Formats: sequence, structure tokens, C-alpha cells
Amino acid sequence: MSSGSPRPDGRRYEVPIGIEIAAAWSWRLIVIAVAGYALAWLLGFLSEVTVPLAVGLLLTALTAGAVDGMHRRRVPRVLATFIVVIGMLVAVGGLVTVVGAQLSTQFNDLRDAVVEGISQLQDWAKQGPLNLSDAQLAQWIDRVQAAIASSDSSVVSQATEVGTRVTHFVAGFFIAIFAAFFFLYDGARIWNWIVQFFPRASRDKVRSSGRAAWGSLTAFVRATVLVALADAVGIALVAVILQVPLALAIGVLVFLGAFVPIVGALISGLVAVLVALVAHGPITALLMLAGVVAVQQIESHVLQPFLMGHIVAIHPLAIIVAIAAGIVIAGIVGALLAVPFAACVNSIVRHLAEGDPPVTDGMVGDESRDT
Repeated sequence: MSSGSPRPDGRRYEVPIGIEIAAAWSWRLIVIAVAGYALAWLLGFLSEVTVPLAVGLLLTALTAGAVDGMHRRRVPRVLATFIVVIGMLVAVGGLVTVVGAQLSTQFNDLRDAVVEGISQLQDWAKQGPLNLSDAQLAQWIDRVQAAIASSDSSVVSQATEVGTRVTHFVAGFFIAIFAAFFFLYDGARIWNWIVQFFPRASRDKVRSSGRAAWGSLTAFVRATVLVALADAVGIALVAVILQVPLALAIGVLVFLGAFVPIVGALISGLVAVLVALVAHGPITALLMLAGVVAVQQIESHVLQPFLMGHIVAIHPLAIIVAIAAGIVIAGIVGALLAVPFAACVNSIVRHLAEGDPPVTDGMVGDESRDT
């Protein structure tokens, strides 16, 4: 028992020690939660800057090894950074070109398939279990057309919103590229500058924790790219075998979607199933679904454990919770960044709790930045 507040007779109230400990923990946890909420609100308020910076950091984690490798071969670091950044731009341009070319060549075929599918659906509605008459079917079509027409008044505002979003996307893209350039070229100096904001006694721990987190982030991003590439090639190959339209575009979509672990590639793979259903009917769609599931099983049971290893070992439940929390906080962007963030936090906690030697790689921890 511990002494508490005095009573009128001079004696003190007895407060159990467990209550005192719980109260001490409670107010500290409340302060941490409020600070975390304030930080999340600030990052969300500045999302047009913070999100491109985060994307630039992921691009840096992916390509830092290439810059360091060229620098070790006596290529000036600034030149190596330029080469890598230009390579990233060429890769993005190539993906856009591939998708655009395939859409331009196969979109008409897909549109014809959609028209035919709608016609078949109308025939099924009249002759199938619904047994709708021509008048009833026309009434349903009129309702759909009326619903579409009722939204015409908002077309201008929606077009304006889309234009604003496209402008923000383009601006964010260039911010991410410029951020990646400076992270690649001068990342260690930037990190050392950030460390100076911490108390002197804790700077060594902060610096080593940053190195551990950076090693985990680079391993995660590189492994994710390989897994995404395997998913994209596998699902696109199934689409090619089944002669599903837009196979290359589907592969690009799967590649981008796979950056959200577990659910991303599956959802983007369902797009391939939908295209197969529209283009060739339910049998091909079922075969496409079987191919997507098979690729996902190979990825989750072979590629993920082999490539990720113990460096970014996070329990699948933790991944699902992190993705769900990311979606609630920041939508699709939150889902993209949630798992890398969880991997970094997991690495830092392990490093501080177990004293793991920090992994030095690329931007963080490399003190030499001569050009």
C-alpha cells in the first residue's frame, strides 16, 4: 500500500500500488496518443508534400544500391545519381507507353465484347429465371438512364476536381523525383542533420536505430519489387495463354497493386478476372481466377519467405492490421506506406530491445559523400 491524499482527521487515504502504476501509465499513454494524433493530423494536412517525400524515400531505398555500386567503381556520386534518376523516369515512361499502346489497340475489341455481353445479359433477363417482359426491361433501362442523367449537373464540378487531382499528382511526382535525387546524393548528411535535433545522450541510439530501420526498409522495398514483378509476369502470362485482352496492361496493374502486400495483387488480379468474364465468358473467367490464385499461392508460400527472410519478418495479422489502419488514416496511400512503416518500427524495436547490429546500406549511415 502507498499513502495518498490526507483525510480531515489527518490520516491519509490508502491507494493500492497497482492503481498508482495504472494511473501513471494511463496519463502517459494519453499524452503519447494525443501527440501521435497531432503528428498524423499534421502529416495529413501537409500530405501534398509528405506523401511525395515518402514515395521518394521508397524510391531511394530501391535504387540506393545502384548508386553506391557505381560510386564504388569510381563514378562520381552526382553522375551516378543522375543516371539512376533518369533510369527511373525511363522506366515509368516505358510502363505508361506499354499500357497506352495496348489500350489503343485492344480497347475497341473490349468495347465490342462489353456491348455483346450487355446484349446477352438482356436476353438472359428475358428468357432466363427472371422472365422479364420487353416493357419491364425497357423500364429498368429507363431508370438507369434517368439515374445517369440526374448526375449531369455535377459533371463540371467533377471534371474540375479531376483536373485538380491530376495537377496535384504531377506536382507530387516531380517532388518525389527531386526528393529521391537528393536522398540518393546527400542522404547521409540529411540524416545526420536530423539526428542533431535529438538530445546529445540519445544521438548514438537514434543514429543506430535509423540504420537498422533503413536496412529493413531497403530489404523490404527490393523484395517487394521482385515479388510484384513475379506476380505481374505470372498473371499476365495466364492472361496471354487464355487470350484475355489487355494482358500487358493487366500485368502493369498487378505490378503496381502488389506493393500493397497480401491484398493488392489479389484485388488487381480480380480486374483480370473481370476482363476475362467480359471478353470470353464465365469459363475463361474461372480459369483466370484459378491462375490468379495459383500465382498468389506461389508468391505467399515461396517468394515472400525466401526474399523477405527474418529482416522484415512481420506476422500476417500485423500486416493486415497495418494495411487496415493505413486505409482508415490515409486511404490508398496509407495502405501503400503502412507495411514499410511497420517494418521499420519492427526493426527499430528489435534493435533497441535485443541490441542487434545495425544494417548499413545506402543512404543512412554512409558518412562519405564525396563526389
